Amino acid sequence: KLNAFQKMCVLRCVRPDKVVPGMQSFVTHNLGERFIEPPPFDISVCFKDSTPTMPIVFVLSPGADPLDALLKFAEETKMTKKLHTISLGQGQGPIAERFMAQAMERGTWIVLQNCHLSSSWMPRLEALVEQYDADAMHKDYRLWLTSMPSDKFPVSILQNSVKMTNEPPRGVKMNVKLSYSNFTDAYLNAQAKPPEFKKLLYGTCFFHALLQDRRKFGPLGFNIPYEFNTSDLQASMTFMQNHLNDVEGKKRPVDWVTVNYMVCDVQYGGKITDDWDRRLFNTYGQAWLAPRILEGGFE
Repeated sequence: KLNAFQKMCVLRCVRPDKVVPGMQSFVTHNLGERFIEPPPFDISVCFKDSTPTMPIVFVLSPGADPLDALLKFAEETKMTKKLHTISLGQGQGPIAERFMAQAMERGTWIVLQNCHLSSSWMPRLEALVEQYDADAMHKDYRLWLTSMPSDKFPVSILQNSVKMTNEPPRGVKMNVKLSYSNFTDAYLNAQAKPPEFKKLLYGTCFFHALLQDRRKFGPLGFNIPYEFNTSDLQASMTFMQNHLNDVEGKKRPVDWVTVNYMVCDVQYGGKITDDWDRRLFNTYGQAWLAPRILEGGFE
């Protein structure tokens, strides 16, 4: 007898933990799936909205590291040599302040990472931003801040900044799609063996997506929670690229033992401290990084 909205009200009473998935299916049914899919992470769009006096804030979420995307954007805008990164923590506040003063003068970019780890210096950062004088600073100057959600982060900076977040995608399909957004056609075709590299890329992206998606099952996914992010995937693909260059001209197109060891035991495995989790990783590696992925028609 109940309509979709009334069912959601009942759900809110009996299973509050399922309200978000319920709302998502409600929106999908009434408006369409595109309304619940996060838009692609695009720094250039946010950068256009910013000014020298307006900081750009990345709100961090588990498994998402925006630094790679920022470095790539700096390369595109020819600002790589004018980008300074400081990871905030004990005693880094005065150093960051000095760099900010230099950056304002010279028109460079300054990135202050992990503001949530330097809560005692946040009032000073707030004062520095409030004292900004648009006429006295270089037009190319930008302040980039990264922080986990924290009640110690200055409210005035949040109110007067461009904010963006890169949420880890939900589901294997969205995860693979996001991983592919880091690679261009030109990059794929510039490899020593493009056909093999493309298949290795898909296998690794699928492997990465499975690891990311297992985390939502908590202790059933992994005995110990791990922070896997885009940099693990990038490091694995850099290794694959070098590996294919090394084996070029040899009978075997890929040395699978080496690939499995480097990806499952070194790149991702370096973070693993539990024997059962390591066993799971190696099983995944043998499934998705194996000779059969190079065969035609493999699904």
